[in-house]
Amino acid sequence: VQLVESGGGLVQPGGSLRLSCAASGFTFSHYYMSWVRQAPGKGLEWASSIKTDGGTMYYADSVKGRFTISRDNAKNSVYLQMNGLKPEDTAVYLCSMVFGRRYWGQGTQVTVSA
Repeated sequence: VQLVESGGGLVQPGGSLRLSCAASGFTFSHYYMSWVRQAPGKGLEWASSIKTDGGTMYYADSVKGRFTISRDNAKNSVYLQMNGLKPEDTAVYLCSMVFGRRYWGQGTQVTVSA
């Protein structure tokens, strides 16, 4: 299993970013995918998940209404569109799935600062 995130960066409050996660090593379309994040000095926080067909999504209250998760099974990829970013969204964002055990990518840094 390999998960490779990209798309992070520095953005001002209120700005937007789109994160991508390229997956390989398993049958992508058969598995739920998730985004989690880890803020400086804090533990992992679940942000969002998406079912296999992309038709059902789940969001943490902290991101609901601002973030949108999506997937493209033809491209073995999952995305996180983040709008209305706040300083408290600053974190390393990782995509994650369970295939026997939980896997994470290396993460992509998102920094929200003026």
